[in-house]
Amino acid sequence: MLLPLPVVLLIVSSKGGKELLRTIPPHWIVYLQSFRIVVEITLWLSVVRGLLPVQMSFEGRNFDILSGLFAIPVGYYCLVKKSWPSWTVLLYNIGGLLLLLNIVLIAVFSMPTPLRLFHNEPANTLIGQFPFIFLPVLLVPLAYTLHIFLTLPVGDGPACRSI
Repeated sequence: MLLPLPVVLLIVSSKGGKELLRTIPPHWIVYLQSFRIVVEITLWLSVVRGLLPVQMSFEGRNFDILSGLFAIPVGYYCLVKKSWPSWTVLLYNIGGLLLLLNIVLIAVFSMPTPLRLFHNEPANTLIGQFPFIFLPVLLVPLAYTLHIFLTLPVGDGPACRSI
């Protein structure tokens, strides 16, 4: 999950990366976070089917679906209509990162390893199988990359960068 992080940081600190970020409308960066709705519904359905422990869904301790649900209104009302205060985007971004960290920690602490803190069954083993392996290797990095793209300053670029 952390392997792409240096690449993302290199992109946002490079001249080409900054130029690329300047061309992307900031509301698109926020809108893309709505993919988390589908992810969270999939996790919930896996819990309902007895494939994942309850703490990995919104019935348990995972409230990451809020990042997806708020993505469209925050992007639209803060960055398109500009009728919500600009600090709302910053609050959304920080909250989204915290929610992402929360589910990553829950997933790790639900795995059958010495780090396991949640001992209810089933253990989190599904995350290592196809197609769920895409969660830690693709979707979590995508979510934090979008948060980073929204947050890091790139001169006169878009999004939170103007806050």
